[in-house]
Order: sequence, then structure tokens, then C-alpha cells
Amino acid sequence: MRDRADFERYVEQRSARLLRTAYLLCRDWATAEDLLQTALAKAWLAWARVGDNPDPYVYRVLANTHASWWRRRWRGEVPTSTLPEPAAEDRTDLLGSRDAVRRALACLPPKQRAVIVLRYFADLGDPEIGQILGCSVATVRSQASRALAKLRVDPAARSAMSLES
Repeated sequence: MRDRADFERYVEQRSARLLRTAYLLCRDWATAEDLLQTALAKAWLAWARVGDNPDPYVYRVLANTHASWWRRRWRGEVPTSTLPEPAAEDRTDLLGSRDAVRRALACLPPKQRAVIVLRYFADLGDPEIGQILGCSVATVRSQASRALAKLRVDPAARSAMSLES
């Protein structure tokens, strides 16, 4: 049976990687932090039932929570005449190829983006991704193939590749 200390160790060791994964799914650091916090809270509730390797469970909770948030995204923002205080300066635009990759990922549908993020940024295999997303390995491969085909013709992705060369 897993205990609180085990959960705390897991969060200390994996939170940075999970936060990067959450960011790549939703493309906003504040939302990624909220997403990760929600996913970890859900994981904590089931922590006693999670097996020896909690990664697949936590990644699945992360992906499913993102999908449910995306489906019911609130679209009723109201513009105001006064702007809020500016956030801290975002220096990610200085990293051209990373920004281009993020823009290219943003053009993908959510499921394809999840497959690409889990495969290439979280270093998970197709069976693990299928388990996390609740689909077959064949579906993971077809989603990855479609996503990579879109990225090959995407100007943002092509510019990212030319920046790295």
C-alpha cells in the first residue's frame, strides 16, 4: 500500500516533467500549473490503489483532465477598457525553435497533440500512451502518423527544423 511519504517523493521527483507535459498539452503555464495540481489531487485520492509504477496513471489523469477542460472551455470572456497588471516577462520567445515547436503543436487536434507530447516529450511507448489515453496501440500509431504528417507540412514546424540545423 502506498503512503503519503511515497506520494510526496513522487511529486518531488516528477513534478517538473509533469508540468512540462501539462504545458505542452495546454500551451499556457498558468493553466498547466492548474492542470497539474488537479491531476495530482486526483492521483492522491487514488494513490493507495495505484500500482508500483504510478506514471501511466498520472499521465492518464493529466491527459483526461486536459481533454475534459478542453471540451467545456468557457468562451464567454468579456473585454475591458483597462488592462490588468502585466504578467512577468515571458522569455520563451527568445528561444526560436522551442517557440516554433510549440506553435506547431498548437495546430494539432488535442488527441494528436497528446500522442506527440507523450511520445516525444514524456518518452513513453505506444502501449503506455494507449493505456493513458484509453485507446489501442494501433490508434496511437495512426494518431502519431497523422500528427507527424501535419507537422511535416506545417510552416512553423519546418522553420523549427531549419533553426536547429
